[in-house]
Amino acid sequence: MPAYDIVGELTIYTAATEKERLLAYFQAQLSDSGPMEINLAQVSELDCAGLQLLIMAKRKAETQNKSMQLVNHSKAVLDVLEMTRLVNFFGDPVVLTRHEESKA
Repeated sequence: MPAYDIVGELTIYTAATEKERLLAYFQAQLSDSGPMEINLAQVSELDCAGLQLLIMAKRKAETQNKSMQLVNHSKAVLDVLEMTRLVNFFGDPVVLTRHEESKA
């Protein structure tokens, strides 16, 4: 199954709608033995509500004995994960582009 794409803000203003879409994605993935992927490349903003949604997704995947990865982290996502020290919690490989490496 293709990755679940989040586009735009993942904030308090979009979290409820995004949660419904994400839960539908999880339901569709139950019969698939492959890992679930949440593509974060196009996330322009992430706040606490959006972060809680990602944590919920990780825990839900664990309760369903499914592998879930966050992929293609945007700069907005990386900034929040680093600030909250949750990079290791999610355990996903983080790849920086050449442009992002020069800023680090």
